[in-house]
Amino acid sequence: MRRPKIVIFSPSLTAISGVSTHANLLFGSSLAKEYDLLHFQVGSEGRKESGLQKLMRFVFSPLALARFIMIHRPDIVHLNTSMDRKAYWRDLAYLFVAKLLNVKVVNQVHGGPMPQEFFAGHAVLIWLLRRALYASDAVSVLSSKEYEAYTAFCPGALIVRIPNAIDPAELLGDIAAPDAHRPLRLIYIGRIIREKGLFEVLEAMAQLQRSGRKLHLDIAGGGPAEKELRSSVLQLGLDDVVHFHGPVFGAAKTRLWRETDVLVFPTYHPEGLPYALLEAMAAGTPAITCPVAAIPDVMQDGVHGFFVPPRDADTIAGAIAALDNDRAMLDRMARASRARVLEKFTVERLARDFSELYGAVLGRRA
Repeated sequence: MRRPKIVIFSPSLTAISGVSTHANLLFGSSLAKEYDLLHFQVGSEGRKESGLQKLMRFVFSPLALARFIMIHRPDIVHLNTSMDRKAYWRDLAYLFVAKLLNVKVVNQVHGGPMPQEFFAGHAVLIWLLRRALYASDAVSVLSSKEYEAYTAFCPGALIVRIPNAIDPAELLGDIAAPDAHRPLRLIYIGRIIREKGLFEVLEAMAQLQRSGRKLHLDIAGGGPAEKELRSSVLQLGLDDVVHFHGPVFGAAKTRLWRETDVLVFPTYHPEGLPYALLEAMAAGTPAITCPVAAIPDVMQDGVHGFFVPPRDADTIAGAIAALDNDRAMLDRMARASRARVLEKFTVERLARDFSELYGAVLGRRA
């Protein structure tokens, strides 16, 4: 019996990208035993292109998709998009091609502004966005807030909430009891941009260091704000306690998770659901973060870590100090964090959710 074919859109599967991570999880899951999963590469991540080449790809990639569909005859096109202007217009063209060729579309939104806010004040563009969402056979979102916003924006459309997930297998070593006699080890893993709250983390560390507290911060990743962030480390006199590792993968990343105590991630960026948070919690690393996007669906303030307001170095400093002072609380949060991820955010659950959604779109399940 022929298995239904699903085309999953993402940047290169080897790219440093949250959507690429998501696609790899789907390809490596039990979903691949039930459905024939194909990959269609989009986006600039993982490509080496000139400006002209990017423009040519943007113009001609809908034609490349049409050719791909006619060759492979998929049953569903699974778009992985976000509420970003560039991604929206690109994926709108893909949606049009898929529907023109009579292929069903699952439109998965990975964060960004709510649909009511995306084209606020532009009635025609709001109408076009609503038509695009209704044209999709299903729309998948990451958070409860997004689910409420999208169902209000498109009453009657098939909207589902499917949070991100991880494969926690490499992160499940024993959770060691925190050693109260050594400096608290903090970590940030992700893209280095100002909106992730890293500059406020440095301000908080400088406050705590001036009060005599001993801390250590590992920063793993890269991004456009890295040069400025390194300058801030020097200006604040933190160069002895802040270490930059660059992008890390595999065993090197796992080792960092196992050596750390607290994830500092006070992001005010429209995140979706950060993989760094899920990985940290699976490793038994409580988080200090902001309650944005899908993060409040994953962790509870005071149980799995602490929520802090955006751009608030003083509150970040208070949260770090509280965990440094109470290592027993830190241990309780570590164990609660791991239990939460294993209960709700594993790749097995992700595969099950998308299997059910694909089946519903194809009319195989209610």
